[in-house]
Amino acid sequence: MNRYSQVFIEPVGDVPAAEVYHSRREALLQKLDTIGLFCGISQNPGSEEVYAETWNKMVQDPSFLFLSGLNQPGCKLLLDPKADDAEHREVLFLPKKDANKEFWTGIKVAYAEESLAEVQKLTGFKTILPETEFWSYLNSRVQKQNLKTLEAFYLEFEGETGLMSVKDDHNAKFAAELRKRFDGRVQVKSLAQKHMDLRVILDDARIADSRRAQVWTNNAFGEFLKNLKDFKTEREAQLFLDYKMQVQSDGDLAFPTIMANGKNACCLHYVKNDEALEPGKLLLMDFGVRAGTQHSDISRTVPVNGKFNPLQKILYTIVLDAQKFHQKNVKPGAKLADLNPLVWDFIWNALQERFVSKGGTFKLLYEKRPHGVSHLIGEQIHEGDPFRCYMQKSLKPGMLISNEPGLYGYFEIDLDGIHYAEDVGIRIENDLLVTETGCEDISAEIPREIAELENLLA
Repeated sequence: MNRYSQVFIEPVGDVPAAEVYHSRREALLQKLDTIGLFCGISQNPGSEEVYAETWNKMVQDPSFLFLSGLNQPGCKLLLDPKADDAEHREVLFLPKKDANKEFWTGIKVAYAEESLAEVQKLTGFKTILPETEFWSYLNSRVQKQNLKTLEAFYLEFEGETGLMSVKDDHNAKFAAELRKRFDGRVQVKSLAQKHMDLRVILDDARIADSRRAQVWTNNAFGEFLKNLKDFKTEREAQLFLDYKMQVQSDGDLAFPTIMANGKNACCLHYVKNDEALEPGKLLLMDFGVRAGTQHSDISRTVPVNGKFNPLQKILYTIVLDAQKFHQKNVKPGAKLADLNPLVWDFIWNALQERFVSKGGTFKLLYEKRPHGVSHLIGEQIHEGDPFRCYMQKSLKPGMLISNEPGLYGYFEIDLDGIHYAEDVGIRIENDLLVTETGCEDISAEIPREIAELENLLA
């Protein structure tokens, strides 16, 4: 067992973690024109609030984690494509070792002369310096190379309407500090797009982790279906599903689980999860788990009493067919901005043909498009630039995307002499890996067909 497992994440596979992270840094170095800089978070998220400073779960900035594996605060990274020697192409800055703090919170990857060789071997960095020396080291490199430009990771991207940026996160504050320190003598540019272009293509290790997350999610969902009849509330159902995912895994949930019964499923990010389960209603769940630094992102909708009624069956089948339709269209070169509208057109037309034509009426809670059908999945559950500029770019092999059409509103119909009327929220979500010729549904083993679900629920 890696004694640094709390603060250093090792990708799955036979390749040593140090080599994996070094290869990623080297790939980014090939894209840089000048020194590139990354600043990890300075403190555990939430710990800036006094009331929240105890037992916070550490979550590193994904950009820093991707290049270093370090899941702890107070670190910085310098990449220098023009360094005179290999040892200074990649420089890691760490907090100095604090034995008293480690007594309270566990061992950290820290700077200390006596453990430097061990940390170098663990991380793959040949040059490691105290974080307190970051600014003086950077200044010396800028002067030596007479640099007029630096590249730093902060969230700025070119969108259809011009530059789009995040103004107030720790990365933006780091960029502002750089500009202040150099007082206009050095221009600071964002390297976020270069970084994202590299990061959104999953390598073999991250694909393997993504597949592990699918297996754990499938196992948990199978157990959930067999036990659903015993749950009385959304909370009981959620806690059971969360436990079954996490007890298998080496990580946490991918995000807070949604467990929404009946009309609650019409709230897209419902997390109240405390109301009674109603027989005869549908139960929508959105759930996933982390494996290494990767995630599963799955949605399923099932009948609480084990059987879809005729109204629910019509609507569920429409959404399921829309999901299969989208999967057929996903391939390299396609753009999500072009594919997504086709899915909502499919659902709208299917409602007319399969529901309205039988006398059904409905009122949706939105204008045709409730949410995106696909988003990137990777180091973040919603990977890529936060403004979704990537929707206008071509898909490439190695990208992992969600496939999650949905239908939310009030539906009413008479079928075989019986009147059905209810608020319905249905979402079915699988994860698709873009391949050279199309895509692979890596969630295919997780039950979604009506007969399959009803059989497991029985």
